[in-house]
Amino acid sequence: MLTLDLSRNLGGIGAILLVISVVAFFAQPLLSIMGLVGAVLLLVALYGLAQFYREKIIFSSGLYAFIAFVVGVVATFASVVYLVLYTSYLSDLISLMYPGFSGDWSNLPNLTPNADLNLSELLGFAGPIFGIFSVAWISAIFASFFAWRAFKNLAAKSGVNLFSTAGIILLVGALLTIVFGLGLILMWIGVLLLAIAFFQIKDQGDIPEPPIFSPQSNV
Repeated sequence: MLTLDLSRNLGGIGAILLVISVVAFFAQPLLSIMGLVGAVLLLVALYGLAQFYREKIIFSSGLYAFIAFVVGVVATFASVVYLVLYTSYLSDLISLMYPGFSGDWSNLPNLTPNADLNLSELLGFAGPIFGIFSVAWISAIFASFFAWRAFKNLAAKSGVNLFSTAGIILLVGALLTIVFGLGLILMWIGVLLLAIAFFQIKDQGDIPEPPIFSPQSNV
């Protein structure tokens, strides 16, 4: 059985890895694998805390959030790979933007952009991108909803209200992902608050016992 101290540390480390993975993605996309490791550590931490506080919904909601997260990542990644590698979508789009494009990507910087390109032509390519974004968005909403439910119950059991605040920020951020920058920033802040919240969980030995008053007779 996971101890409270171990569960707290795993949760804090997992949340930190998620925070770092977002920043690391822009330096080296492969480093974003840290986010998956962080999500697994969070799930293990929620399992331990659910056992300690005897509240099954903490883990079950966390598990649903994890499943929605993984399904969303896999479905989004697979859709992008299929669109780029197994369809002519990208080459058709480049050909529209650069009429002289012949499939030689190394020659692309030397080509002249299409000066007569209009918005209606580009909108014809928006369908697949919108579809992929919709899958990612819906998955993020489901994952954040269950995460919010898990952390709301964890806040009630642990007495660390920051869990509830972080869960709400995650959910609002997921809903606002349609406003790309704002939504992702809010979700990043929510995960950062989670890291802080985990390390605020106190051991039972750190929680002061309530004072015991003995009856006194009135004089």
